[in-house]
Amino acid sequence: MLNTSLLKKIVLTCLLLPSIVAQAAEVNVYSYRQPFLVKPLFDVFSKETGIKVNVVFAKKGMAERLKREGEYSPADVLLTTDISRLVELQANQLLQPVESAVIEQAVPAQFQATDNTWFALTTRVRNIYSAKRLGEVALNYEDLADPKYKGRVCTRSGKHPYNVALVASMIAEHGEEETLQWLKGLKANLARKPQGSDRGQVQAIHQNLCDLSLGNSYYFGKMLKDNKQKVWADAVNINFPNQNNRGAHVNISGVAMAKYAPNKDNALKLMEFLVSAKAQQMYAETNMEYPVRVGVPVSALVASWGTFKADELSLAEIAKHRKAAIKLIDQAKFDL
Repeated sequence: MLNTSLLKKIVLTCLLLPSIVAQAAEVNVYSYRQPFLVKPLFDVFSKETGIKVNVVFAKKGMAERLKREGEYSPADVLLTTDISRLVELQANQLLQPVESAVIEQAVPAQFQATDNTWFALTTRVRNIYSAKRLGEVALNYEDLADPKYKGRVCTRSGKHPYNVALVASMIAEHGEEETLQWLKGLKANLARKPQGSDRGQVQAIHQNLCDLSLGNSYYFGKMLKDNKQKVWADAVNINFPNQNNRGAHVNISGVAMAKYAPNKDNALKLMEFLVSAKAQQMYAETNMEYPVRVGVPVSALVASWGTFKADELSLAEIAKHRKAAIKLIDQAKFDL
């Protein structure tokens, strides 16, 4: 016969078992991506797998939070909106390598870390928007420093991650000295002090404050679908730069597994789902980005902008120049 103490332990374990299983069937996500974009994806994932997705949304401070939490962090999967943020997490040793044939096959080598610590989910182009009053123009990023555009260019802060990544790509192409001269020339052509968002620059073109601006591709789609902002988008053409040479600079949104992920198996399942054809199609339709998985079509609106040649240099290589890019932006006193 079982003694009373052992029997009580067995009964207690049976009572707690459903709760333990429920807790195990979850995954915790820290996300820079907005709720409207990722929640539908997580809902489908949970329905298919029974794994609950808990999400913490933030606009900044992910690396600081993970360092503060250390090995007790509940974070499993990290979603970011830019290569600079992925590299920050990588440099602070806050990620762990992921071995997955599913992810490796879905994500082109150009868009993943050489140590398997991060992977792209979507791509976006750093476009040049031009006023329709200029007509059809073929532009390179280098043209933004041409004196003929003096007082005619608008941009957000040079230190915004989107611009830092672009400057890093210029360093990879031209070296630091030439890129510094380009930054100085671009600054000399600014119509106003760097400010606002990518969409704010298109608004400035609509208001005749400038003729050219830098902006990510998906913002064009967002403006076209916004009743108040459509008039801004209607005032510009979206241009894919450097089509006669290296191709347009492409950035990414990405995913990584946290260093101390407590739900590692579930985290891997979520990461593999996010590169699946179904999830990639949802990304394309919702946020008007380019799917990283080959063969998944873009949305009809994005397709209407035409095809383009992308810079084939790996983002891992471009990211190596991130610190140098920030240094040059400071040297050029770009935001002052």
